[in-house]
Order: sequence, then C-alpha cells, then structure tokens
Amino acid sequence: MPRLNPLGDAFTVHRRALLTICLAVVAASVVPLTADEKAASKEPAWKSLFDGKTLKNWKSTQFGGEGDVAVKEGKIVLAQGSDMTGITWTGEPLPKMNYEVTLMAQRIEGSDFFCGLTFEVNDDPCSLIIGGWGGGVVGISSLEGLDAANNETARYETFTQGEWYKIRLRVSQVGLMAWIDDEQVVSVPTKGRKISIRGEVEPSRPFGISCYATVAGLKDIKIRKLTTEEAEDALTPADDNREFTPKKKTDKK
Repeated sequence: MPRLNPLGDAFTVHRRALLTICLAVVAASVVPLTADEKAASKEPAWKSLFDGKTLKNWKSTQFGGEGDVAVKEGKIVLAQGSDMTGITWTGEPLPKMNYEVTLMAQRIEGSDFFCGLTFEVNDDPCSLIIGGWGGGVVGISSLEGLDAANNETARYETFTQGEWYKIRLRVSQVGLMAWIDDEQVVSVPTKGRKISIRGEVEPSRPFGISCYATVAGLKDIKIRKLTTEEAEDALTPADDNREFTPKKKTDKK
C-alpha cells in the first residue's frame, strides 16, 4: 500500500483552489460585447488621409484663380480664391465603390460652400456640396445634369461661422447617403442615374475638397471600405427638409 503524503496532498489541494479562483476572476472580467461593439469590431479600419502636419499626398487644385493652401494649427486652410480653392488627392488610388468618407469642415470667412467634396461612384465623378448658393444649400451635384440646388437632394441648412461640422458620406451600390453631424441630409438611389459634376470642378478629380469664394478649414479626413452587409443595406431616409425650394438652374454652384 502506498504511503500517504499529507504535505503533498495539501499542496495539490491548495494549487487547485488557487487555479479555480484565477479562472473565476478571469471569467468575471470578461464583459460581453454589445451589438454596436460587435458591429464596430467587424468594420474595416479607417485610413487617415491627412496627417495634421503636412499636405502629404495632396496638391493645391489648379482651378485658375485659386487661393493659397496651407496647414495651420493642425488643419488645412483653403484661402479665398477667385472663385474656387481646393485640394486634390495624389496618393494611392482610393475606393470607387462601397466606401465611406468622413471629415471635419468649417467656414472661416465668406458666405458660400466651404466643403465641395468630389468623389467617384465607380468611374463617374460626383460632388457633395455643403453650404452653397449663398451659404446654406446642401445637395449632390449632379444628378441627370441637375446640380445640387436643382435636384431632389437639395435642402437648406444654417451654418455658423467658425464652427466645425462633421461631414460623412457613404457611397454604396444602392446609392448615396450623407450626414452633417448626426443629421442625415442625403439619401438618393443611383442605379440607372446619370451622375456627373459641374465642369469647373473637373480639376478636383478623382478625389478632392474645395470651397467657393470662402475661406475654409479641413481636418480629420478619413476613408474606409464598407463591409459586405453595409454595401447591400437599404438606404435610410434623410431628415425632412421640405421648406427649401430649389433655386433656378441659372444660379451657380
């Protein structure tokens, strides 16, 4: 019969008890992810397009009559031109479909659009205008040859001088959606639609940001690809803005 070892048995029991306690502590510290956290963890990573210090991978857009472009205090400043000033992306090719862009923009001086975001829908160029036609028009340029003030995306918003606004644009195979801060301002299907830009914006291609007769500030410019589920999601409706009446087609921007 084997001899009992009280000390060895006691040590084994103590070690097992300690292991049990450790496992219990680890299990208690694991907090289940919420639905939002699970969704966020599956999203492709955002790619920053502005380092906050230089114009790396950007160039001043050659509109003719453009103002100076400089980085000041962590933001890109587009000086007022005659009439447009902007930046055009020169880095590696960016997505043309199923992607999302965000940036912060402000109108520093002036009274016209402070963010004309030109992007691609497959091989077709398009622009999201923020604050045009005298300061408040928001919309897509152009759909069926009609610019931002004259198609179904036209709406009017009020913008405060010097205030930062978060602009978010989603391009999917279903259509276009855009938000200003937390307010959705664009929701439009694009399948079978003629998509284009105004001729004067052509130098912004393939991806650029411009302003018109205005001094603008830009920062936190980022892009990411959509997940498969996001690319197939139905469009969500934009917030109602029925009080705005589109301008005549002869008006600019």
